[in-house]
Amino acid sequence: MLFELKQAFESWIYKIINQSLKQTKMNINQIITRKIIGKKALILSVFAFTVIASSAAIVFANADFSGEWKLNESKSTLGQFGGRTAKKLKIEGNVESIAIQRASTNQAGEEMITNEKLTFDDKESESTVFGNNKKKSKAKWSDDGKTLTVKSTIVFDRNGESMEIKTTEIWTLMDDGKTLSIESTSTSSRGTNTTKLIYDKVTK
Repeated sequence: MLFELKQAFESWIYKIINQSLKQTKMNINQIITRKIIGKKALILSVFAFTVIASSAAIVFANADFSGEWKLNESKSTLGQFGGRTAKKLKIEGNVESIAIQRASTNQAGEEMITNEKLTFDDKESESTVFGNNKKKSKAKWSDDGKTLTVKSTIVFDRNGESMEIKTTEIWTLMDDGKTLSIESTSTSSRGTNTTKLIYDKVTK
């Protein structure tokens, strides 16, 4: 009888120990699983942060021409068509495009406003300038993002005759973003014209 009780007691103790070991093993597996999941989550978080940081770096890598600008005639080289030069610029730029509003004066001294929007996806943009004349342009950043090159073609139609003008503009910021330089070279049947326009940023 005592022997049977001893066996039953030992069996009961064995079951308790076995259940405890299984529970401990399960807890250890849970801990390991949680650590693995935690490490994966950490790796994904670091990866996501790296992607976001890289994207932000790309966004802010290019020069920002946004703002209002006033022509500094004393520092500019206007060339033979200086009268048509924009006296004021209003620019709104982002990572995908740049919107440019130019204010100039005609021969009668009246203010003329022209608007154009350039995209950075290597697609051609079209705008209307000097009446109903069409201007087609493409904009491209330099590798370091400090210079924007704009290539344009304008076709003038007057008295049944047309004249094509091809222009290349190089935009650069100077003086910690307080000065905008636009170097322009235009070619047509009348020859070549070069200008260097210096604009001061308008502070409010």
